[in-house]
Amino acid sequence: MAAKYQIAVFGKSGCPKCEVLNKRIDKILQKDDWADFEKKYYSVETVDGLVAFSESECLNPQRIPALVLMKSSGTDGWRLMENRRMGEQDELCGNSRLYQYLGLQTDYTDSGGGIISPKMIESILSEARQG
Repeated sequence: MAAKYQIAVFGKSGCPKCEVLNKRIDKILQKDDWADFEKKYYSVETVDGLVAFSESECLNPQRIPALVLMKSSGTDGWRLMENRRMGEQDELCGNSRLYQYLGLQTDYTDSGGGIISPKMIESILSEARQG
């Protein structure tokens, strides 16, 4: 089955939080429930990674690791998924939730602690299916 959704993950080498996020996503995607998703990792230390990061138009380079959800547009590739809940408070994802597009970025403030939890990831994936 071809994936309907893509999780574009942005990180860099030597970043422990990037490694944790990748492992969490990989573990989630091993479950049959998420067979319609695939992960694509982009290192922001490469040209391709920087281009993809820039094209996302919404990520803060100081809040890596980050992820943004994309939906297959058939033969045209992937398109960013809009956040239908812009401006709404999200108690689970808090300040990690992106504003314009559906995704998460690391919240390094005291309230966020720099953690993107499995529950936060699954919440965003579930929301992708609704939109």
